[in-house]
Amino acid sequence: MMKTTIQEENNNQVVYFEGRLDTSASSQVQMDVQPLINDIKSDIILNCEKLDYISSSGLRIFLSILKSAKACNKHVYIQGLNTDLRQVFTMTGFINLFEFK
Repeated sequence: MMKTTIQEENNNQVVYFEGRLDTSASSQVQMDVQPLINDIKSDIILNCEKLDYISSSGLRIFLSILKSAKACNKHVYIQGLNTDLRQVFTMTGFINLFEFK
């Protein structure tokens, strides 16, 4: 079960991911974050403190958020990556694309 929550905090848009962002969950998560991607008003924080797993389709969602934010001259920060997720980001090179809090 994957849960995605978007909130505005301290002039940032914060996306909370909870559960496993695998291929089966990615289409729902993509729909959940699409309004954010379509209307980027501020910097974005992707909160991964409760994210247990991310697949390649999940990484693509993170990348689409990043591309949209960069087009609007905004930043995307990732916070709360556990050791396993940090390893995935390192192996895929995503560690160099994102800023971390």
